[in-house]
Amino acid sequence: MPRSEATTASEVDSGHIVDLERALARVAYLLTRVRRHDQAMVQCGLTMDRASVPLLRLLADADEPMRLGELATRLDVEAPHVSRQIQRLEKAGYVERVADPDDRRAQRVRPTAAGTRAVEAIREVLRGWMRDALSDWSSEDLKSLAVLNHRMVDAFLDHAEIIGDFGATARERGTRSA
Repeated sequence: MPRSEATTASEVDSGHIVDLERALARVAYLLTRVRRHDQAMVQCGLTMDRASVPLLRLLADADEPMRLGELATRLDVEAPHVSRQIQRLEKAGYVERVADPDDRRAQRVRPTAAGTRAVEAIREVLRGWMRDALSDWSSEDLKSLAVLNHRMVDAFLDHAEIIGDFGATARERGTRSA
């Protein structure tokens, strides 16, 4: 068969990559819509800026309090953005500043008990939406989806490290599944 009529493996893979990118864009859009955030806040009984949620989630998942610069790096945003969000979260009682044991002049941030409860409430709402949306999927399909998603994220993180993005936390990398 002449080359122009044959489909190469890389061409097939390129088509799958295009489909995957589209699917991921759709998922990202669905998960980050303002209306979805507002609905989640109502269900949780919380009042929180949409930009504060990933920041608070990152802090809740951290093994120890974090510096603002580290938060900015991990979220790939400018430091002033993180400072403003931390001030809002602190005012709302979701985070607190603590002394940095390595540098007395610096401070770190950690979630308060209220902040940890808020993250769990948000996660429970999101998990409920996922349970409802995927209720007709088999347990095996859900497991496969989770395994493949973790594998994909790990591959993205490995690639990011190659190009110099070291923002991933150990916990983010610790989700590898067989």
